[in-house]
Amino acid sequence: MYTMKNKKRSIFSVVAILLVLSVVLSGFLPTDIFSQSFAETNNTFNGEAPKYIFLFIGDGMSFPQISAAEMYLGAQKHTATPEIKALDFTNFPATGVAATYDSDSFIPDSASTGTSIASGIKTGNGIINMDPQKKANVDPITRDLKDMGYKIGVVSNVPINHATPAVFYANQESRNNYYEIALQLAESDFDYFAGGGINDAEGKNSKITNSENVIDIAKKNGFKVVSTKEEILALNNTSGKVLATSPRLQDSNAMPYEMDRKAGELSLSDFVRKGIDVLDNPKGYFMMVESGKIDWANHANDAAASIHDTIEFNNAIMEAYKVYEKYPNDTLIIVTGDHECGGLTIGFAGTAYDTFFNKLEKQTMSYVEFDNILSEYKKVTAPEKETLEDILPKIKSAFGLMTATDEDAKKMPELVLTAAEEARLRDALKRSMQKKEDRDFSDQEKILYGTYEPLSVTLTHILNNKAGLAFTTYSHTGLPVPVYAVGVGQELFIGSYDNTDIYKKMASIMNIQ
Repeated sequence: MYTMKNKKRSIFSVVAILLVLSVVLSGFLPTDIFSQSFAETNNTFNGEAPKYIFLFIGDGMSFPQISAAEMYLGAQKHTATPEIKALDFTNFPATGVAATYDSDSFIPDSASTGTSIASGIKTGNGIINMDPQKKANVDPITRDLKDMGYKIGVVSNVPINHATPAVFYANQESRNNYYEIALQLAESDFDYFAGGGINDAEGKNSKITNSENVIDIAKKNGFKVVSTKEEILALNNTSGKVLATSPRLQDSNAMPYEMDRKAGELSLSDFVRKGIDVLDNPKGYFMMVESGKIDWANHANDAAASIHDTIEFNNAIMEAYKVYEKYPNDTLIIVTGDHECGGLTIGFAGTAYDTFFNKLEKQTMSYVEFDNILSEYKKVTAPEKETLEDILPKIKSAFGLMTATDEDAKKMPELVLTAAEEARLRDALKRSMQKKEDRDFSDQEKILYGTYEPLSVTLTHILNNKAGLAFTTYSHTGLPVPVYAVGVGQELFIGSYDNTDIYKKMASIMNIQ
């Protein structure tokens, strides 16, 4: 992994400082002073605007996801005492914390939090760049920058018309208006859209009648549309407007989870590196990069998938850091999350004060890939004929888990299923064999499985717990998110502030009034 020259700083030291300051100040200052201080965070920059601006958003990523990745990497050193290996971006010289609540709830969604970051306003769940009443549109920072002559890039490993990328080019009452969002992409004058595919490209779920495929519209509007590795790698700053889709899409038009990506397949890092080539020009550029599958992994309570995608997110950020190293006086890199997802905790009642991150190394695929294995089993097996024994070899291969009768049980006792865990798997398999419409979605079922494949999510829960990790929800949480920055104006991102201030700080640095 790329190593920064800056002095190493653990995420834990930052959190500790913030907590100590909070406790000390809370004992001596009245609440209204806190509110005043929070509202008056420094959003004013008086220097020269940078040419190269990168905004990285780890969707669903907060302190737990970052810490889990760092602990996982540290555990791979197999030291006698606990050790972490810091992700490079956590050593950026400026560190802050941003609140994530929106106008509806302390637990926001990606549309509302994305709007706060891109456009600087609080709005409601599901709304893309509109006020909470859905009456007025607001412009994301990208439109102002485009008017100023900057090239604009939007990259995501989930569908490019998903909520987070959408807030940087669209205005919609609902994030689910996929076709309408994609139309705004196709009709934009932005320069580089890349990564995942397009949801509802043909407008089958749109209220618009006689809808035309947005890919065809994009081509008519001058976009160079590419979807093979060779075509993508051949792109450069003479390619014009680009819409580049990953050659392999795994689930719901998204790129594969990093742990499922095959050798030679394009990664998020590859799309960032290529974006730097495509956007290169004398005036400069702004690139937003989202790692959306961190969020998807945590929704599904798949800790290993989250960790691997967080590590790849770090790798993608380091592609931008190479630009900073070359042009330190002309570059700004900001890294943050939009909200936390899953309620990931480092700690589990069954493991008390211990963690066993090395157990997660035994997981070889994401829950999505195991869903595919289970789907094949269901095709050839009648529900009344199912038995856990049929699928135990696949479980061992995918998650490392085994029963006490397995030939490797004595060599790897830490991965042997307890009687209670085995019973949970047998019950989950029975649920998975049922048609969805026949399942009992009681409150208890929702807690056990959410909306996921019962057997797959039970397997991730069991392995997570054996590693000393746990999740509290299949949804988002109200945790604040960290913010890291390096480059021109980095000092503005130090401290505690609202997520709308991220926009305000960027706007000031870019001299947007």
